[in-house]
Amino acid sequence: MRATPDVELSIVMPCLNEAETIETCVRKALHFLSVESVRGEVVVGDNGSTDGSPEFARRAGARVVSVAHRGYGAALYHATLAAHGKYVIMGDADDSYDFTALMPFLVRLREGYDLVVGNRFMGGIDAGAMPFKNRRIGNPVLTGIGRVLFHSPVGDFHCGLRGYSAAAFERLDMRATGMEFASEMIIKSTLRGLRICEVSTTLKKDGRSRPPHLRPWRDGWRHLRFMLLFSPRWLFLYPGLAMVALGLVVGGVLMAGPIWIGRIGLDVGTMVYAMALVLLGSHMASFAFLSKVYAVQEGLLPGDPTLTRLFRYLTLEVGLLVGFGLMTAGFGGGVYAVGRWSARGFGPLDPQQALRIVIPSCLALALGWQVILTSFFFSILGLKTRKAAT
Repeated sequence: MRATPDVELSIVMPCLNEAETIETCVRKALHFLSVESVRGEVVVGDNGSTDGSPEFARRAGARVVSVAHRGYGAALYHATLAAHGKYVIMGDADDSYDFTALMPFLVRLREGYDLVVGNRFMGGIDAGAMPFKNRRIGNPVLTGIGRVLFHSPVGDFHCGLRGYSAAAFERLDMRATGMEFASEMIIKSTLRGLRICEVSTTLKKDGRSRPPHLRPWRDGWRHLRFMLLFSPRWLFLYPGLAMVALGLVVGGVLMAGPIWIGRIGLDVGTMVYAMALVLLGSHMASFAFLSKVYAVQEGLLPGDPTLTRLFRYLTLEVGLLVGFGLMTAGFGGGVYAVGRWSARGFGPLDPQQALRIVIPSCLALALGWQVILTSFFFSILGLKTRKAAT
């Protein structure tokens, strides 16, 4: 972005075949700038419209930026990069948001907030403006998940009317090109400790005769998937640790012998599944750390002091020692099992007794090898690479 002194506010709109409404939205935005005496501009990020939308937008007084990469996020990203304002307010070009009522957003931005998000549930939603499944299921559920996973203060994660400073936008380093752009903005703002607030806004039925681009179930899943990928703890670490704990408890109890729960007997068969839980859970826990490192390096998540400490103490050498220690224990258990078999003349053994040695030994071998491979990969991700000069 190139903020200039003569432009305080840029109003940006993504556009893909919005010929029915784009001109109205641009005129309303310019009317707001005029009435409130705000030095500003309107920038439209056109995403390949074929219905004359760019011409209508220019005729109404907007500056149009052609965005070759398809996607809601791509259109907003490039429109924002082309904006000249100190502050930016983004809004959909379907005439569902009131571009003449942007002052509460601008006031908060002037007060120093980095991100100001509209809340449609506080301001009011007209009849027919939002489908029932979005209003009562999709938005509340996804917003609730976002608040739990990231401790975000936002109560309407997917409101398309929001404002942000040019400086904050540069810090966010946005990457999503699709509908996930909205979630990414709030998640990154929260994780980076930016100042966030909400203002009430209204939503009315859009002015288009065609169906919206939004696909509720598909886009809802995309937002949920995106939030989970941004939270390796909830996606991998916590479920993995729970599986490890459950597997170790059940397996440890069964090491002493079969147990009965009423008329149901649990023996070595259950022990195999318990050890599988430990192995799968440890895989998930290792994925949590590896994905977190990758996300930080790619700029998806902010730097984490915990990772710095981990790289300081959990070195490749430490991982190799732990891994080889586990494999040695597993190999030792295997030798002990073979010794007992030899004492029986390599004849038939009691499966329940033999497997109580073999199963933990195999688990130790598998875990040891996993720790060794994970340590190598963790070390590779931790290498400080020099970016090629541009």
